[in-house]
Amino acid sequence: MENLVHVYKKDRIAYVKMNRPDKLNALSIELIEGLIEALKEAEMDEDVNVIILSGEGKSFCAGGDISSFQQLNNSAEIIFWMKRATALEETIRNLDKMVISAVHGYAAGAGFSLALATDMIVAHKDAAFSFSFTNLGLIPDFGLIKNLVKNVSLPIAKEWISSGATIFAEEAKSKGLVNRIAEGDVLEEASRFAQMIVNGPSLANKFVKQLVNNASEIGYEANMMQEITIQALLLQSEDCKEGIRAFFEKRKPMFQGK
Repeated sequence: MENLVHVYKKDRIAYVKMNRPDKLNALSIELIEGLIEALKEAEMDEDVNVIILSGEGKSFCAGGDISSFQQLNNSAEIIFWMKRATALEETIRNLDKMVISAVHGYAAGAGFSLALATDMIVAHKDAAFSFSFTNLGLIPDFGLIKNLVKNVSLPIAKEWISSGATIFAEEAKSKGLVNRIAEGDVLEEASRFAQMIVNGPSLANKFVKQLVNNASEIGYEANMMQEITIQALLLQSEDCKEGIRAFFEKRKPMFQGK
């Protein structure tokens, strides 16, 4: 499992890289479990402020491992497989730390789902996002539909999914699916992009992720109450006090996540 996921740290960033280049990083159960473990370890690491997810080889992720599907013999086995895959999306969503995906080559099927499950996407200019599910007689899974319709209209989502469309990086950015386009090395661009989070207030960013992710799920009054409660907490934090000092001293704040 360690060989399937490579992890290293630099400048408060944890780099989590899928390592099945011969399979275009297709998601097997073993790779999924390795990613969940690596992400949870990065979450617990106090020296990490942000996580960058990427893929080794020619592509980010070619989707689910089709050879694994052929070994599933009944509904119980299929449901078990799907629940483990869904656990990866849930892990990313429930982490306090932001996860940025650095996409090159193809993010196809469940690979597209995985990219959309992260908080932000940096894509190489030649990257492509493929709705390959219908080509196999399947529907999108791994949370793709819910994450997609947060960004595009229902007619566009239906067209892309039912036609098995391939969306290239520039169009994905124009639709709000991608944050940045990389002209060169996508991992270097993702690292530069991550600096705004690395140097920011990690305590506040933790709540930003939670509030934004839940904004469409709860009513207006519940949302406002969450904002009031969290703001009351943050106004007493060391980061807020440092931010106020830096404002009056006309300098950049040095946040400590406290």
